[in-house]
Amino acid sequence: MFSKRKKTVSFLVSGRGTNFKTVAEKILGGYINANAGIVISNSLDSAALEKAKDLGIESIAIEPKNFKTREDHEHEMIKHLTRFKTDLVVAAGYMRLLTPLFVNHYRYRIINIHPALLPSFPGKNAQQQALDYGVRITGCTTHFIDEGTDTGPVILQMPVEIKTDDDINSLSSKILKEEHIILIESVKLFCEDRLKVKNHRVIII
Repeated sequence: MFSKRKKTVSFLVSGRGTNFKTVAEKILGGYINANAGIVISNSLDSAALEKAKDLGIESIAIEPKNFKTREDHEHEMIKHLTRFKTDLVVAAGYMRLLTPLFVNHYRYRIINIHPALLPSFPGKNAQQQALDYGVRITGCTTHFIDEGTDTGPVILQMPVEIKTDDDINSLSSKILKEEHIILIESVKLFCEDRLKVKNHRVIII
């Protein structure tokens, strides 16, 4: 049932790169049966670039300001992803919306991690949204990216309880621990050909 050919997993990053590092280490260690491709950042200042260097994974900063349009920027990204024969793109803290051009090129092959139980609290500052709303349970979600904002088919979710003394820092820290777990497992399932999408639902086989 599982694919014999190793898939190649590449990453889109913007910031610290903690989710990228966690998944990459599982690839390099053999827990995820895949090859590490390339790490692409939209900022030269991303700490994830240094993490990639430390892990021996090729990385590049492709800054949007150097391109006339979002599509031109993404064409350059696709060029490098194609060079590495990328099967799966992991948006690990990537802070830009992807255009239909990119989404269509990698339909159901872009996994994102979001710090809330989608469809609740999509978009930015999801942890603060949950605190402001007063919910007792929030969490994190992995999903395939589509043309909307955090509207793609859900892969895995993990709940996180909000305590009365939680603030944005403590809650974000608790959610991040669970993000690492479900992102690793989602990438692993994809690389084992165990994720199928039907009628906007992800079926795990």
